[in-house]
Amino acid sequence: MSRRAAADADGGADPRVRTDRGGHRGGLPVDPFARSFAALGELALTGAVVSAVVRDLDSGEDLLAVDETVALPVAQVGALLLLVEVAAQLEDGTLSPLASVARTGPVGDDVLPGASGLWPYLRRDALSVVDAAALVGAVRDGSAVTALVGRIGLEAVRARAEGLGLRRTALLDRARPARGPDDAPDLAVGTADELAGLVARLVRGEVVDRAVSDRVLGWASLSTDLTLAASAFGLDPGSHRLRDHDLQLVHATGAAPGVRSEVGVLRGPRRGVAWATTVTFDDLTLGHRLRVLDGYRAIGTDLLEHVH
Repeated sequence: MSRRAAADADGGADPRVRTDRGGHRGGLPVDPFARSFAALGELALTGAVVSAVVRDLDSGEDLLAVDETVALPVAQVGALLLLVEVAAQLEDGTLSPLASVARTGPVGDDVLPGASGLWPYLRRDALSVVDAAALVGAVRDGSAVTALVGRIGLEAVRARAEGLGLRRTALLDRARPARGPDDAPDLAVGTADELAGLVARLVRGEVVDRAVSDRVLGWASLSTDLTLAASAFGLDPGSHRLRDHDLQLVHATGAAPGVRSEVGVLRGPRRGVAWATTVTFDDLTLGHRLRVLDGYRAIGTDLLEHVH
């Protein structure tokens, strides 16, 4: 845990942290992510469990670190590991980009509550591997996750993650609208430290190789979910692959009852950052959920100010 995370276990403010951007006070430097730390602290006081890392892409310095090694449910963020394995198999020729994967489960009006994505509402029962991967990146499509897992297998995904040095981050299961007692308790788990490191390595072309890294970044760049930290960036949910006002975003999100998770890279005219944040909370009322979203927007505001 960083000194900011450990500053005051009773929720008191760290006197070395300020929320303005005014240089120094009393000879001590201003913390550029004080707003984020305060927002996460407020969530923790309500009973939420928070974990976060913000890492400078150039220096590798952690600008914010709060319980970054704690493994938490990360929902569909774990599908990034699936996309890495799909990309690796495409690049080494094990898998053809036009290979077909089939949709399973109810479709159309019979889709179960809790199902995520777009494919259940489309007319095609089969898609190419690359189209399914695009749906995972764009709308964290549960049917596409399940179809790709069925094609390449969870063991291959786990072996790849372990080979990348991920010890506490894993895709545990296929996507399910509801989880029973015999199912894995979560779709995926991960730590903010490992997830932020993963996306930073993708940007540097170090996840398997440059070709694999670029494929994964391309799919992740399609994400339409700008409800978490990315809500502060002012980008178009359906079209942000190119620079917009000198900003370029690649990210992935996860959502489940009582879970919100996000991992991404933001580049601006001044610098770039990688970040990963997960919050688990009692999703009892809309107010509980909105407090979490407000916390994410505070993080996004700090990210934006840091890179722009």
